[in-house]
Amino acid sequence: MTKVDNSWTLFLDRDGVINKRIFGGYILDLSEFEFADGVLSTFGALSSKFGRVVVVTNQQCVALEQLTEEKLGEIHTWMIAELNKVGGKIDVVFAAKEFKNQAPFRRKPSPKMAHEARELFPEIDFQKSIMVGDTDTDIQFGQDLGMKTVLIVSKEKTSVVADYTISNFSDLLTCIE
Repeated sequence: MTKVDNSWTLFLDRDGVINKRIFGGYILDLSEFEFADGVLSTFGALSSKFGRVVVVTNQQCVALEQLTEEKLGEIHTWMIAELNKVGGKIDVVFAAKEFKNQAPFRRKPSPKMAHEARELFPEIDFQKSIMVGDTDTDIQFGQDLGMKTVLIVSKEKTSVVADYTISNFSDLLTCIE
């Protein structure tokens, strides 16, 4: 267990963590966005334990022209509003919209989105941060920055070992005190 307080930051991936992931596809419309099991029931209690909550998500669907930046922004605005309704908070969402291996190289596991978060919120200390994801790139992102890491197991095959492995979002509360 990791002891957290409001000096800690929670970094979350989106697809597979906050919402159910569409394997082999993307969330292209609000009608396709479905919160992952346990998110709505525990997000308020979980996010209240942290000083900052930051979403870092790879969204190549924008580069593929399957989704506009405006539509992606609408999805994120709606997601934040729905989480606010259950007492949760998200301070900011960073989305890497480029193709894999293409400039500006913000996609996880690159640390760029974390550094952008710290520029916006200078109090962020990566040593006092937790990264929650469902892929190797999510866990590698956190590890490279010195964060505690939590893997939510899914159909995604992973090889990077996280500090904690859980089966759903609700189990996050068991990783912290």
